[in-house]
Amino acid sequence: VIVVLNGVLGFVQEYNAQKEIDALRNMLRPSAKVIRDGKEQIIDAKMIVPGDIVLLEIGDRVPADLRLTEISNLKIDEAALTGESAPVIKSLQALPPDTPLAQQTDMAWMGTTVVNGWGKGVVVATGMQSEFGKIATMTQSVEHKPTHLQQKLAHLGKKLGLYSILISILVALAGWLSGKEILEMFLTGVSLAVAVVPEGLPAVVTITLALGIKAMVRQKALLRRLQAAETLGAATVICTDKTGTITENQMTVKEIWLPYEKLHVTGIGYDPAGHFEKEGKRHDYKKDKALHRFLKTGLLCNHASLQKEKEQWKIIGEPTEAALIVAAYKAWLSKDDDLHIVSEFSFNSERKRMSVVYEENGEQIAYVKGAPEVILERCAFVQEGEKIVPLDDTYKKKISLAFNEMAERGLRTLALAWRKLPKDTRLDADHVEQDLIFSGIAGIIDPPRKEVPSAIKAAYRAGVKVIMITGDNPKTAASIASHVGLKTDEILTASDLEKIDDETLREKLRRNILFARAKPADKLRIVKNLQQLNEVVAMTGDGVNDAPALKQADIGIAMGQKGTDVAKSASDMVLLDDNFATIIRALKEGRRQYDNIQKFVRYLLSSNTGEIIAIFINILLGGPLILIPVQILWMNLVTDGMTAVALGLEPAEKDILEHPPRPQNEPILDRYAIGMILFSGAYIGLATLWLYHHYLASGAENALILAQTVAFTGIIVLEKVNVFNFRSLSGPISLTTGWFSNKWLLLAVLSTIGLQVCAVYLPFLQEILHTTALDPNEWGMLFAAAIPLFGITEIYKYLRFKGKK
Repeated sequence: VIVVLNGVLGFVQEYNAQKEIDALRNMLRPSAKVIRDGKEQIIDAKMIVPGDIVLLEIGDRVPADLRLTEISNLKIDEAALTGESAPVIKSLQALPPDTPLAQQTDMAWMGTTVVNGWGKGVVVATGMQSEFGKIATMTQSVEHKPTHLQQKLAHLGKKLGLYSILISILVALAGWLSGKEILEMFLTGVSLAVAVVPEGLPAVVTITLALGIKAMVRQKALLRRLQAAETLGAATVICTDKTGTITENQMTVKEIWLPYEKLHVTGIGYDPAGHFEKEGKRHDYKKDKALHRFLKTGLLCNHASLQKEKEQWKIIGEPTEAALIVAAYKAWLSKDDDLHIVSEFSFNSERKRMSVVYEENGEQIAYVKGAPEVILERCAFVQEGEKIVPLDDTYKKKISLAFNEMAERGLRTLALAWRKLPKDTRLDADHVEQDLIFSGIAGIIDPPRKEVPSAIKAAYRAGVKVIMITGDNPKTAASIASHVGLKTDEILTASDLEKIDDETLREKLRRNILFARAKPADKLRIVKNLQQLNEVVAMTGDGVNDAPALKQADIGIAMGQKGTDVAKSASDMVLLDDNFATIIRALKEGRRQYDNIQKFVRYLLSSNTGEIIAIFINILLGGPLILIPVQILWMNLVTDGMTAVALGLEPAEKDILEHPPRPQNEPILDRYAIGMILFSGAYIGLATLWLYHHYLASGAENALILAQTVAFTGIIVLEKVNVFNFRSLSGPISLTTGWFSNKWLLLAVLSTIGLQVCAVYLPFLQEILHTTALDPNEWGMLFAAAIPLFGITEIYKYLRFKGKK
């Protein structure tokens, strides 16, 4: 029954988790527009073959690996594959074969998304032959290993099994050699075997983990395997991606540099809530005409759009352009539907700028944005407040210093300029994009999640190292690391990793290190080398490129909202809110689960030790059986099992995140635990034995059955009092979890005492369990024998842990 129950519980939990994963799928099978037989056709993407010509437009998901043949302002978001947060500007220039994946601008990769322009390409790889597929192949080659908890419980189970057989054989053989009947000694051997092994342990472990999983779902973490949280609780290193994990994966204007002032922009992501600050004080944008012109330029020189869907702001188009729209919305600006576009000169990798000419009140005005150094070359004036002044060499130097300083801090910079066109201006790029008025510089970044700095602090307090591994460029990665409080002694890129062997890498991993421009194979190599250093590794990620490392890690953690389907399928845990702080909550839950497993393992073994001592010494004394097998099963399955499950619901101890992760080689039972088990077991066994022989020698008419009932009931009462000794591992209850923090345990103790009352007084249970009714004096004797067990242990714990944190 226990084996079946255990299997069903595990299956149901993992089946439900998989259903949740299916519901979270956001990488739906796309259709694709192709040219076949000289005609444009829309087909299912799975029908694409090498040699097909595929057409790409804004919003399309690339259905296969393509060699681009025609493009117009094509930008593709490759974050899911490469980890690069910025969309990649594509070109037709052929590149050397050894060019890194993130820099192959002449290719479009399967699973990435077009955010600007259009293109055409020939299919060179599909399915498992694509870069996406190669990562999937790498992921499949990684095998799941048993968790440390599974290994430790398996080791404990083998030991208990061996001990039960040896004790049973030795006692039965000794009794038979001393002249007792062979059938009686066989029953005694069975009783001891039953007493040694806590039959309810597998079910209690499974139920505790399943209840923990339900608790984690309420905290926005979906665990796909029962042991996932416990493994995370043992983690010594968290390897985290940057884009979408540490950061919002939403480009945001954080700084605006104007020629006469620098402004900070509050708010993050695509939600237009926020305002402008100057030197820490709120800035009145309504009175600032230069800021108004700057924001209007960003709003109009733009093809992105912003809309609200189900309480969330979504963008259509290029994220950097969307960031400019959000900044304008924070000043309550919006596009005038009556504005008419006269002409447009698009952005491309050669021009590095974009211009749009509008007709406003009978005048033609050009709005321009682009790389600061490119825009600066085409400017002749600067907007200084309400004045327009000539752009001299001093101003040029000042502007250059400003955008270089912003770039050094990891900000992506865009310069904005404008110009009223004379009526006779020719509407071509060279004539429009000259004598511009320099408006300012936007400092744009994919901002860190607001919860991340405190989460990283909590990780460090808990003794857990955090390593960022990102496909993004080193400057941006270093800037984000500094913002969130990530300790960084050295930055390594993919090219640096290629030059060092694994031994050198392991030496570097002992320090605070950050990895940038990382490739999928690099992430896998890093995780493997950390594991060779005996680290328990948690790996977070959301992209296809993270999947092999997610599967190799001791626990893989995928993002539920922005994560790819491949990452979710390879992970052990999915963050439903994509919140890094949820990982720390899950880590705390994992530690709580492991502590509680330790608590009820110790409790069950101390109870079983008491049963063994009582039975074994009674045999040495030559008395009749003190407990029969059915009574031992009743104790181990019915009364102990319920209490142990309730002990598994014990809340986390107050300082659970203030101590380092437990060592991998730490057994479930250390010397202190074994000492507690032996003391509690000895007290329970000897007290039960005394009660048994006291009533056996009473001379009552039914002395044997009365003595057995007192021993049977007494050992249960002693065990229920004993459970309070194991509510805390690091001190007295009053200083760790509190007396009434676990109401389920109090209910379980009362319920099991109630069940034992039924066993003693209900006729059909009396017949099954061989019991007789007890009077109030006998109940008083049982509780009087049990109370000292709790008092002595609490005093010992207080003295042992006094002054220790």
